[in-house]
Amino acid sequence: MYPVIRMAKELWKFRSAPPLALGEAHVSHHVCWPQDIDVWMELNNGRTLTLYDLGRVVLFQRMGFPRVMRERRWAGTILGGSTRYRKRVRMGDRIEMRSRIVGWDARFSYAEQSMRVKGVTTSHALLRMGVTSKEGLVPSVEVEQALGLGPSPALPEWISAWAEADGARPWPPMEGAATPEA
Repeated sequence: MYPVIRMAKELWKFRSAPPLALGEAHVSHHVCWPQDIDVWMELNNGRTLTLYDLGRVVLFQRMGFPRVMRERRWAGTILGGSTRYRKRVRMGDRIEMRSRIVGWDARFSYAEQSMRVKGVTTSHALLRMGVTSKEGLVPSVEVEQALGLGPSPALPEWISAWAEADGARPWPPMEGAATPEA
Protein backbone atom coordinates (compact mmCIF):
# COMPACT_ATOMS: atom_id res chain seq x y z
CA MET A 1 0.00 0.00 0.00
CA TYR A 2 1.27 3.45 -0.89
CA PRO A 3 2.31 5.49 2.17
CA VAL A 4 -0.21 8.32 1.67
CA ILE A 5 0.13 9.56 5.27
CA ARG A 6 3.92 9.71 4.96
CA MET A 7 3.59 11.64 1.70
CA ALA A 8 1.19 14.12 3.30
CA LYS A 9 3.60 14.53 6.23
CA GLU A 10 6.54 15.25 3.91
CA LEU A 11 4.58 17.77 1.85
CA TRP A 12 3.37 19.50 5.04
CA LYS A 13 6.80 19.46 6.67
CA PHE A 14 8.47 21.15 3.69
CA ARG A 15 5.56 23.42 2.66
CA SER A 16 7.53 26.57 3.62
CA ALA A 17 11.01 25.30 2.78
CA PRO A 18 13.01 27.62 0.53
CA PRO A 19 12.89 26.91 -3.21
CA LEU A 20 15.61 24.76 -4.71
CA ALA A 21 17.57 25.59 -7.84
CA LEU A 22 18.50 23.06 -10.46
CA GLY A 23 21.18 20.73 -9.08
CA GLU A 24 20.48 21.50 -5.43
CA ALA A 25 19.55 18.49 -3.32
CA HIS A 26 16.43 18.09 -1.26
CA VAL A 27 17.45 16.35 1.97
CA SER A 28 14.84 14.44 3.95
CA HIS A 29 14.86 12.01 6.85
CA HIS A 30 12.84 8.83 7.22
CA VAL A 31 12.62 5.81 9.48
CA CYS A 32 12.46 2.19 8.33
CA TRP A 33 9.17 1.07 9.92
CA PRO A 34 7.84 -2.50 10.33
CA GLN A 35 5.63 -2.09 7.24
CA ASP A 36 8.77 -1.34 5.18
CA ILE A 37 10.63 -4.59 5.82
CA ASP A 38 10.72 -7.90 4.01
CA VAL A 39 11.17 -11.47 5.28
CA TRP A 40 14.89 -10.77 5.78
CA MET A 41 14.03 -8.02 8.29
CA GLU A 42 15.44 -5.26 6.11
CA LEU A 43 14.03 -2.49 3.92
CA ASN A 44 12.19 -4.10 1.02
CA ASN A 45 13.57 -3.15 -2.39
CA GLY A 46 10.13 -2.13 -3.63
CA ARG A 47 9.58 0.06 -0.57
CA THR A 48 12.97 1.66 -1.22
CA LEU A 49 11.64 2.89 -4.57
CA THR A 50 8.44 4.10 -2.89
CA LEU A 51 10.45 6.05 -0.31
CA TYR A 52 12.43 7.58 -3.16
CA ASP A 53 9.04 8.79 -4.48
CA LEU A 54 8.60 10.78 -1.26
CA GLY A 55 11.89 12.57 -1.82
CA ARG A 56 11.20 13.33 -5.48
CA VAL A 57 7.71 14.70 -4.92
CA VAL A 58 8.95 17.21 -2.34
CA LEU A 59 11.95 18.05 -4.56
CA PHE A 60 9.55 18.87 -7.39
CA GLN A 61 7.38 20.91 -5.02
CA ARG A 62 10.38 22.94 -3.90
CA MET A 63 11.40 23.55 -7.53
CA GLY A 64 7.93 24.85 -8.46
CA PHE A 65 6.91 22.00 -10.76
CA PRO A 66 3.34 21.33 -9.46
CA ARG A 67 1.98 24.81 -10.25
CA VAL A 68 3.31 24.81 -13.82
CA MET A 69 2.21 21.23 -14.42
CA ARG A 70 -1.33 21.94 -13.16
CA GLU A 71 -1.60 25.07 -15.32
CA ARG A 72 -0.57 23.15 -18.44
CA ARG A 73 -2.31 19.91 -17.50
CA TRP A 74 0.95 18.03 -17.62
CA ALA A 75 1.84 14.94 -15.63
CA GLY A 76 5.19 13.50 -14.62
CA THR A 77 6.22 9.93 -15.16
CA ILE A 78 9.18 7.64 -14.52
CA LEU A 79 10.42 6.16 -17.79
CA GLY A 80 13.31 4.05 -16.55
CA GLY A 81 15.79 3.67 -13.80
CA SER A 82 18.72 1.88 -12.31
CA THR A 83 19.13 1.27 -8.59
CA ARG A 84 22.19 0.02 -6.73
CA TYR A 85 21.73 -1.53 -3.33
CA ARG A 86 24.93 -1.74 -1.29
CA LYS A 87 24.11 -1.88 2.43
CA ARG A 88 21.15 -3.23 4.35
CA VAL A 89 18.68 -0.91 5.99
CA ARG A 90 17.20 -2.52 9.09
CA MET A 91 13.95 -1.84 10.87
CA GLY A 92 14.32 1.25 13.05
CA ASP A 93 17.21 2.69 11.04
CA ARG A 94 17.07 6.42 10.44
CA ILE A 95 17.57 7.21 6.77
CA GLU A 96 18.89 10.40 5.23
CA MET A 97 17.73 10.75 1.63
CA ARG A 98 19.13 13.14 -0.95
CA SER A 99 17.25 13.87 -4.18
CA ARG A 100 18.27 16.14 -7.05
CA ILE A 101 17.69 16.78 -10.74
CA VAL A 102 20.97 16.32 -12.60
CA GLY A 103 19.90 17.59 -16.03
CA TRP A 104 18.10 16.56 -19.20
CA ASP A 105 18.48 15.74 -22.84
CA ALA A 106 16.04 16.43 -25.69
CA ARG A 107 13.39 14.02 -24.36
CA PHE A 108 14.05 13.07 -20.75
CA SER A 109 15.24 14.49 -17.45
CA TYR A 110 17.47 12.61 -15.02
CA ALA A 111 17.38 12.56 -11.25
CA GLU A 112 19.63 10.86 -8.78
CA GLN A 113 18.74 9.88 -5.26
CA SER A 114 20.62 8.22 -2.44
CA MET A 115 19.88 6.86 1.00
CA ARG A 116 22.35 6.92 3.88
CA VAL A 117 22.28 5.36 7.32
CA LYS A 118 24.78 6.71 9.85
CA GLY A 119 26.64 8.44 7.01
CA VAL A 120 27.04 5.27 4.91
CA THR A 121 25.34 5.15 1.50
CA THR A 122 22.97 2.20 1.35
CA SER A 123 21.45 2.69 -2.12
CA HIS A 124 21.61 5.00 -5.10
CA ALA A 125 19.02 5.45 -7.86
CA LEU A 126 19.26 7.04 -11.28
CA LEU A 127 15.87 7.81 -12.82
CA ARG A 128 14.83 8.83 -16.30
CA MET A 129 11.72 10.98 -16.13
CA GLY A 130 9.39 12.63 -18.56
CA VAL A 131 6.57 15.10 -18.64
CA THR A 132 3.46 14.12 -20.56
CA SER A 133 0.47 15.94 -21.97
CA LYS A 134 -2.58 14.62 -23.78
CA GLU A 135 -0.45 14.75 -26.95
CA GLY A 136 2.29 12.57 -25.44
CA LEU A 137 5.81 13.27 -24.19
CA VAL A 138 6.55 16.99 -23.81
CA PRO A 139 9.95 17.98 -25.29
CA SER A 140 12.50 18.97 -22.66
CA VAL A 141 13.02 22.42 -24.18
CA GLU A 142 9.32 23.19 -23.64
CA VAL A 143 9.54 22.01 -20.02
CA GLU A 144 12.70 24.04 -19.31
CA GLN A 145 11.08 27.18 -20.78
CA ALA A 146 7.86 26.71 -18.78
CA LEU A 147 9.85 26.27 -15.56
CA GLY A 148 12.33 29.05 -16.37
CA LEU A 149 15.28 26.71 -15.95
CA GLY A 150 17.53 27.67 -18.82
CA PRO A 151 19.57 25.03 -20.64
CA SER A 152 20.56 21.79 -18.95
CA PRO A 153 23.99 21.44 -17.44
CA ALA A 154 26.08 18.82 -19.22
CA LEU A 155 25.05 15.36 -18.09
CA PRO A 156 27.83 13.38 -16.43
CA GLU A 157 29.36 10.76 -18.72
CA TRP A 158 28.06 7.87 -16.61
CA ILE A 159 24.46 9.09 -17.05
CA SER A 160 24.88 9.60 -20.80
CA ALA A 161 26.42 6.12 -21.11
CA TRP A 162 23.56 4.59 -19.12
CA ALA A 163 20.96 6.39 -21.28
CA GLU A 164 22.65 5.22 -24.46
CA ALA A 165 22.90 1.62 -23.25
CA ASP A 166 19.29 1.61 -22.07
CA GLY A 167 18.20 3.08 -25.42
CA ALA A 168 19.72 0.03 -27.18
CA ARG A 169 17.65 -2.34 -25.05
CA PRO A 170 15.11 -4.25 -27.19
CA TRP A 171 11.48 -3.18 -26.93
CA PRO A 172 9.13 -4.89 -26.51
CA PRO A 173 11.21 -7.29 -24.42
CA MET A 174 11.72 -10.89 -25.45
CA GLU A 175 9.93 -10.47 -28.77
CA GLY A 176 11.15 -13.15 -31.11
CA ALA A 177 13.35 -14.68 -28.41
CA ALA A 178 14.26 -18.24 -29.13
CA THR A 179 12.44 -20.77 -27.01
CA PRO A 180 14.35 -23.71 -25.60
CA GLU A 181 13.70 -27.00 -27.30
CA ALA A 182 11.99 -29.69 -25.29
